[in-house]
Amino acid sequence: MADISVRGRIALRAAAAASWASQKAGRGKGSMIGGLIALQIDKTIMGQLGRGKRTVLITGTNGKSTTTRMTTAALSTLGAVATQADGANMDAGIVAALSVHRDAPLAAIEVDELHLPHVTDALDPAAVVLLNLSRDQLDRVGEINMIERKLRAGLARHPDTVVIANCDDVLVTSIAYDHPNVVWVAAGSGWSMDATSCPRSGEPILWEGAHWRSTGADFERPEPDWWLDGDDVVGPDGLRFPLTLALPGRANRGNAAQAVAAAIALGADPAAAVTATGTVREIAGRYRTVQVGEHAARLLLAKNPAGWQEALSMIEPASAGLVIAVNGQVPDGEDLSWLWDVRFEHFEGVQVVASGERATDLAVRLTYAGVEHTTVPNPLRAIASCPAGHVEVLANYTAFRDLNRDLEAK
Repeated sequence: MADISVRGRIALRAAAAASWASQKAGRGKGSMIGGLIALQIDKTIMGQLGRGKRTVLITGTNGKSTTTRMTTAALSTLGAVATQADGANMDAGIVAALSVHRDAPLAAIEVDELHLPHVTDALDPAAVVLLNLSRDQLDRVGEINMIERKLRAGLARHPDTVVIANCDDVLVTSIAYDHPNVVWVAAGSGWSMDATSCPRSGEPILWEGAHWRSTGADFERPEPDWWLDGDDVVGPDGLRFPLTLALPGRANRGNAAQAVAAAIALGADPAAAVTATGTVREIAGRYRTVQVGEHAARLLLAKNPAGWQEALSMIEPASAGLVIAVNGQVPDGEDLSWLWDVRFEHFEGVQVVASGERATDLAVRLTYAGVEHTTVPNPLRAIASCPAGHVEVLANYTAFRDLNRDLEAK
């Protein structure tokens, strides 16, 4: 407690009391309310809790929770790691995670993109992982080039921080391009619709295979320090390790490469870090398979066009069915026009079911995509309507949350 001010100690005691009361009232773990109260009493509490920790911050539009879990696993080869168990990536959740793991010498913290600049100022991290940047909820996040400029300016205040940046993402590369301490990772990018023009000049980006360059500025894809080669992850000085993951999809291999690079930047043994990323099997219910009657349902989450495209690429084509569940609540973004940006046109041979509160909107999109489907708004009934066997379930945020709640109640 020596590093915490008197006001900070009062804040933490009040937070602990609020968390206890929340648990007793059956309102969950109470970590978020505890974090909120601590910040109300002492706005500097995040920095105090982070003092003395070697911290990695992980941000991006997609893959934050997965990469944070992988980074935590890789850093755990060095010692105890403070991190969020529930993906709460704004100030209150970060304070809660740091307060629970007071004695951990290391931290792997997931951070919402909008919060990264001031969280970086508070925690002065050893490393920041930049995954990708694309359109999300425009009503909350705003225009994507504005976010790029804010993140670039925020990192400029921390020249000693090592930035682990995905050089296949144009906007991420722009954020890190002028930084003096960058580890470039070719983590892949399956979505380029938000980076067709140069964020620095406004002129078109020209793609030549994996390489890209701006036609209006001295700005191009850097040579990567780490990259994926077949089943291996390859790094500096001839490092090469087989990358065997429990999680599906090309995007998760890129996430793992960035997690490994971050852990090594903090001193982890490369082979141990690579092995540790393979121990991550599910993240807050994502990727798990649940038995629902005669169906083995694998649960996938997607929140924005880039994430949907990546998740759709993970669908097993031999599945007995595919349930796509879409809600339009405030946490999802009430405007579902993004459905028209997602390519649904490749599900021949799979029985597709449109589900969720906005099943009808989704059904219209599937019809225009030429995808044969049925419409069953209740996700559990939608799963039951599929032939027996393996069923893929792809849902957006509140549809995923509600389905998990219903599964737990069964």
